[in-house]
Amino acid sequence: MNDFLSTGIELTYLIAASLFIIGLKKLGSPATARNGNLLAAIGMFLAVIATLLEKEVLNYSMIFGGIAIGSVFGVIAAYKVEMTAMPQMVGILNGLGGAASALVAIGELWRLLAIDNPIPVDALVTIILSVLIGGITLTGSFVAFAKLQGLVSGSPVTFPFQQPINFLILGSFLVGSGYLILDPHNLNIFWGLTAISCLLGVLFVLPIGGGDMPVVISLLNSYSGLAAAAAGFVVMNNMLIISGALVGASGIILTQIMCKAMNRSIGNVLFAAFGSGGGSSAGGATGTVGDQTVKSIDTEEGAMMLGYARSVVIVPGYGMAVAQAQHAVRELADQLESKGVEVKYAIHPVAGRMPGHMNVLLAEANVPYPQLYDMEDINPQFDQTDVALVIGANDVVNPAARHDAGSPIYGMPILEVDKAKHTIVIKRGMSKGFAGVENELFFNDKTMMLFGSAKDVVNQLVSEVKQL
Repeated sequence: MNDFLSTGIELTYLIAASLFIIGLKKLGSPATARNGNLLAAIGMFLAVIATLLEKEVLNYSMIFGGIAIGSVFGVIAAYKVEMTAMPQMVGILNGLGGAASALVAIGELWRLLAIDNPIPVDALVTIILSVLIGGITLTGSFVAFAKLQGLVSGSPVTFPFQQPINFLILGSFLVGSGYLILDPHNLNIFWGLTAISCLLGVLFVLPIGGGDMPVVISLLNSYSGLAAAAAGFVVMNNMLIISGALVGASGIILTQIMCKAMNRSIGNVLFAAFGSGGGSSAGGATGTVGDQTVKSIDTEEGAMMLGYARSVVIVPGYGMAVAQAQHAVRELADQLESKGVEVKYAIHPVAGRMPGHMNVLLAEANVPYPQLYDMEDINPQFDQTDVALVIGANDVVNPAARHDAGSPIYGMPILEVDKAKHTIVIKRGMSKGFAGVENELFFNDKTMMLFGSAKDVVNQLVSEVKQL
């Protein structure tokens, strides 16, 4: 390779890395996220071109054929997958990223064995790490997908002596790694290590409940980045190391933010098998749970409260996502604004099943970005809010988190909708949230329940508001 081409490739890598960093910065705001994603994609395109020019590629037709096949699948997925299924999609993509990194490591070991020279210890260590992280990411992400898709129970799946067994399996991986370093030609051990990595991914995600999926998705995204960085060390590609490190670091930071939003440690999320769900249901004009009474209204009363309010804050939750009600919610907001009502949206960091789930759904419905408020920005405004409209959210609006030291969600930052002058909660019934506790908000004197599917109820509210 001549010096001119080598310098050009290094400059292209530098430009690509800069685009990654700028793109990552822009992803921090919904208003600039689309441009940030585009810049990062351009950076990756440049990095791929530079890598193809740098390395001795044996078969370009096979590479471009793979790109074409992947592009076809990507375009189909972009058009076919509903926005409400984005958490599942992200889970699959994380898993495929881990699989790619593991396959790179397997291919590199195969190449080194074919050379029949002593394999350096540092190369073996990076190969083992890449297989470990890649295998965990692959199967862990697919189990997360199965939980989100309803193919596997969203409740924590536990069994006796689970953690000791996990540590025993991890210990066997470490022992096997030591044997492989001493005898790199023992492929039986290597395939055993690969199988153990995949098994650890399954055991890692199974005991985590569906309500903790935002943290799990974020953590697995970080793992996919770490797997890519490890693969970069395996093949000695600086661009892969940089991009993997950026994804890994940002994923870990986001995971910490998610845990802080739930007032829980990452260890508690991963190992506590938190949440049991369940609960009873109620409907009609009045419902009772134990010795507590809830007040319910119909859509006509709800429309009057909303239509004659000065300010309304909409609080979307997973129930809105399940019902695919985001477009109906946007239409309701438009109707209210046409009558002079100020409408805002309150976004809790862990509402939904992946980081930014509510932002994605509302963006799909073309909700203006300035109307979206983070928890710390909207909470001081609830005192001056006439009506807080809660759509399918539960634990993230439970006042018990502020004062009930015996509650499993005690200390978790919440959206303080109970401070609004009136609160309307749209739910199918009186089921408990993921934490498995009753929501005090439902029994508040200022709270009215509107029972039914979020999409159906909101559409009825739209019709009623139009008639005011």
